[in-house]
Amino acid sequence: MVFGKIDYINLLPFHVFLKRASLPNAFKRSCEHQKSVPSSINRKFRKRVVDAAFISSIESKRKSITPLPIGIVAQKNVKSVILKKGEAKRDPASATSNMLARVLDLQGEVFIGDRALKLYLQEPDAYIDLAQIWHDKYHLPFVFARLCVNERQSFYKKLCAKFVQRPIKIPNYILKNYATKRGISEHNIKEYLKLISYSIGRKEQKALFIFLKKAKRLQKSSS
Repeated sequence: MVFGKIDYINLLPFHVFLKRASLPNAFKRSCEHQKSVPSSINRKFRKRVVDAAFISSIESKRKSITPLPIGIVAQKNVKSVILKKGEAKRDPASATSNMLARVLDLQGEVFIGDRALKLYLQEPDAYIDLAQIWHDKYHLPFVFARLCVNERQSFYKKLCAKFVQRPIKIPNYILKNYATKRGISEHNIKEYLKLISYSIGRKEQKALFIFLKKAKRLQKSSS
């Protein structure tokens, strides 16, 4: 079993959950070996280098992919997917966030992940929070990624069910480690994680449908 790990703070609760779970050590080691940014994990998943991973929503629409009902969700604002108005410039680490800017008809430079969070916290008035704009427009959450599987579907389904059963408490030593490495205070990490949810229910499915439909229309018009 090989899991593709996106090492962003927004997935910290899931990685703490995996660390604590009664799982084979080989599986836990695989998470560290296949660690990368979302766009790279997307490619590894397509090539079946990894059995499962959180895949960008825009990528997860392919018919060959089996998505599970958890993902990376912003109910309103998110702070880690932002745009600085000006010349259009994509974040090479992302697929969904770049498309989200297009769907919202916003032009500028897109930033995602922990780097974006740090930029936003330093100068919030300089950036547009894309999840907040989406919510203002559609009154729905935004799903940035879905957990998808190539193999061992029943194993990952059980894992998902256990993950969403109760909130995951992040140990202080892990918080301190991330705060030091990412240059973001422990307090701000805790506050940021309150903005992230993981279950994909009816509202999230509706939001996905709207986003993917609009993205498809844009892709057709530009091809």
